[in-house]
Amino acid sequence: MVIARSRRAVGRASYLAIAAFAVVYLVGAVYWPRPLWVVGIYLVASLICFALYATDKRRARLGSWRISERTLLFWGFIGGWPGAIVAQQVLRHKTQKKSFRGVFWATVASNVVLFVVVSTPIFDRLVAHAITDVSVLGN
Repeated sequence: MVIARSRRAVGRASYLAIAAFAVVYLVGAVYWPRPLWVVGIYLVASLICFALYATDKRRARLGSWRISERTLLFWGFIGGWPGAIVAQQVLRHKTQKKSFRGVFWATVASNVVLFVVVSTPIFDRLVAHAITDVSVLGN
């Protein structure tokens, strides 16, 4: 009983990652606005990721060909991790295998770090500098 409760608590805590990211996104948007399509990427990737987890869960129950963990992790990394978290908790899928969970959370952290880096003015300056360097080399 204690193990089941602690798993549920960990599962509920994983929703905090989504809430924390929403706060990071909203705070960042105040200082460094980003195009609305960025939100669209996260939403679409999350829907696709949820669907992949649901399909994999169904296939696991039927004993048929599964979706590779690499595919699930890829879609999570490119922005579908909020949908993956919801799928993991709602469907109770991919929550037991420690090696998968470890890599999954590493992809979440990598995505968030990449998002933060790309969402700051420093990234804009680096891109502008790189473009200037390329145009100087071309002349």
